[in-house]
Amino acid sequence: MASKFVYMDYNATTPLRPEVKDLMKDALDVYANASSMHESGRRARAEIEKARAQVASLIDASNPQTVFFTSGGSESNNTVFMTMYHLAKKGTRKKIITTAIEHPCVLNSAKYLQDEGFPVVFLPVDADGRIDMERYRKELGPDVLLVSVMAANNEIGTVEDIAEIARLAKENGALVHTDATQAVGKIPVSVKAWNVDYLTMSCHKIYGPKGIGALYIRQGAPIEPLIRGGHQEAGVRAGTYNNLGIIGFGKAAELAKAELDEYREHVGALRNRLRDKIKASIPHVRINGHPEFVLPNTLNVSFPGAEGESILLYLDLAGIQVSTGSACASGSLDPSHVLLATGLGPELAHGSIRFSLGKYTTEEEVDYVAAQLPPIIERLRKMSTVSAEDALTQH
Repeated sequence: MASKFVYMDYNATTPLRPEVKDLMKDALDVYANASSMHESGRRARAEIEKARAQVASLIDASNPQTVFFTSGGSESNNTVFMTMYHLAKKGTRKKIITTAIEHPCVLNSAKYLQDEGFPVVFLPVDADGRIDMERYRKELGPDVLLVSVMAANNEIGTVEDIAEIARLAKENGALVHTDATQAVGKIPVSVKAWNVDYLTMSCHKIYGPKGIGALYIRQGAPIEPLIRGGHQEAGVRAGTYNNLGIIGFGKAAELAKAELDEYREHVGALRNRLRDKIKASIPHVRINGHPEFVLPNTLNVSFPGAEGESILLYLDLAGIQVSTGSACASGSLDPSHVLLATGLGPELAHGSIRFSLGKYTTEEEVDYVAAQLPPIIERLRKMSTVSAEDALTQH
């Protein structure tokens, strides 16, 4: 076991920060059912509503009652797409527009609607991961029901222009959803400025507990519950409230908002430091994602002539934890669908590593990773049947 431990997989999940952990410990006694009318129930309800206001504030939603708690991002996204299923069955608008680089829970939800006979367009992206706006404009029309574009990509960190995407969609009368799971807490997120109808977020990406997320639903936007049952969440999401998770979410959201500028400056500088050291010490590398419109913490690098899983395992032996792409797709041996969509060939896509930095990343850790990488890449390239230069030119 390595003596050094460096965690650079913050896009997969984040540790529970001490302030949230301490509050959740204190909240263990807030066990009453928030639907109960007695004093303990009212106390639980008050804590939940406080958290709802904190989460709403993080995404610039003026009305906390537009935030609905779910079990996480996947449930929130599925709720939106199943709502579209019901609307498409009843109405004249049936077309769904999304992108080729969405999270699997959006892609698979969209494919489900496609299998059910509804037209679905998976917009292509450019080499940096931004959607083809010309193609997008051509696809818009009176038949479009929903436009769903992620705010920031979990693998390459590219940030989309959600405000402009939403503006064009609204001109055509379409509903707009954005999966902002990776954006919230890392860049400014505003449902007002973006003018979206639905926005997805997940607590474990902002140093809070797992198993709790939220869906913003613009007041008046149509919604069909995915989970039916009791009256909780105004009938949008049935089930006994997860008091502990919700309270932790509220605290994590409050801290994320207060520290956003500090976070962006801290991780942005470290990301750039790691990027520059990799480029200076390892020949024939490719930085994936947009050079400007990118999450401050995300660095995706292709190492032609070296296989990503092997890089990951060697780094793991050195105590460095990274990812070859989305954690949700790690059970697949296929190349990243995101990287393939940007035009990378299978060779380069297979040789890519995602370094996602976070609040607790240090300069010392960045320098350690930068020092460990060159001999690993050199060793793997010597064993490869394809030269790094040839692999790079195959892009």
